[in-house]
Amino acid sequence: MCGRTALTASPEDVREAFGLDRTPSLAPRYNVPPSQPLSVVRVLRGSPGRTLESLRWGLVPPWADDPKVAHKLALARVETVTKTPAFREAIRNRRCLIAVDGFYEWLREGKMSRPFLVRRPDGKPFALAGIWERWVSRDGEVIESCAIITQPARPPVEAVHDRMPLVLERDAWDRWLDPSLTDPEKLAPLLVPRAPDLVAYEVGPRVNDPRRDDPACLAPATAEQRTLF
Repeated sequence: MCGRTALTASPEDVREAFGLDRTPSLAPRYNVPPSQPLSVVRVLRGSPGRTLESLRWGLVPPWADDPKVAHKLALARVETVTKTPAFREAIRNRRCLIAVDGFYEWLREGKMSRPFLVRRPDGKPFALAGIWERWVSRDGEVIESCAIITQPARPPVEAVHDRMPLVLERDAWDRWLDPSLTDPEKLAPLLVPRAPDLVAYEVGPRVNDPRRDDPACLAPATAEQRTLF
């Protein structure tokens, strides 16, 4: 599902990982919930290259009467993203990379939920498939927002949850960000569920509180990290 994300890498590492022209101004984030800003890489029409900006997590379609609709639109299912009214224009015309170096999933056991952090084996930043929109109120307020695309879970996440974000490998980034690619049929290969190289380990309950945003959120639940295969 992806209820939280993290981006703790240095600005220099983020610039290198995503091929940015400039080193972004970033503070580490250890526990980002929906409604807060995500670091988003996009290519705007007429722009010479990739930029990294902060967009609110929870998509607000341009036709929405109230931006509060965003709390229902933080995630877009890969199976329906090209057809769902809230997402279909964005997937064709406004795609982005959600820059992370981890995301959290929760394993439900009865009434209890155990949080797990999912990341690359080397801990480096990677990209989740995202879409974005620009909403303008009658009073001129502008909100740029985004949603993360999800797919059926693959290992190691399938041991924790039945869904996970769609992870885009580096060789797909240029096509995903290409503003001229608007044909849903040509987009289809990029929306095929993948089994990226990831690991997961259980973290402590501190991350359950969205007000907590510090390195302790990444701490394993036990002295020895337990990787799921």
